[in-house]
This record gives sequence, C-alpha cells and structure tokens, in this order.
Amino acid sequence: MILEAAMLQVKPGRTEDFERDFRLASAYISQIEGYLNHELQRCLEDDQKYLLLVRWETLEAHTEGFRGSVQYVEWKRLLHDYYDPFPIVEHFFSVYP
Repeated sequence: MILEAAMLQVKPGRTEDFERDFRLASAYISQIEGYLNHELQRCLEDDQKYLLLVRWETLEAHTEGFRGSVQYVEWKRLLHDYYDPFPIVEHFFSVYP
C-alpha cells in the first residue's frame, strides 16, 4: 500500500467552494483501479490549509493510472484553481508496524 500525501493551501475566501467541489471530485478519484480510499483533513491552526491523504495499491495506480485518466482531467478542472501555492505531492510506504 502506498500513501499519497499533499498539503493543500486554499486561496482566501474559497474554502466553502473548495470543500463542495472536493466532494464532487471524490467521485472521480474513487473510480480508478488501484484506488483504496482517501480523506481530507482541515487544519485547526490555519483554516485555509488541508491535508489530503490517498491510499493506493501501488505508486503506478496514482502516477500512471489516475494521472493518465479522463477522471484526472475532471479532478484538475474542479480543484486545481483553488491552490496557492500549488501543492507538492509525496508518496510514503509503511515501515512500522
């Protein structure tokens, strides 16, 4: 299992719209082969900051399967305009337990 993590900084005054569009975009990512689940957390100290966590069966399910899909085009259309700066996406694997 691979954990994708991205810190998302949403432009001021756009958090309500972002959360609405994120719910819509969630339908697209969940259609991808190798997708397991995802969650979005909002920061207590900075209400414009979110943490996106997505679990994939493999790295390629995300980097090739999702990013090469028509679903990703819709994900981008719905969400990418909200970010400033654009997020850095990183991938992790479990070392314990």
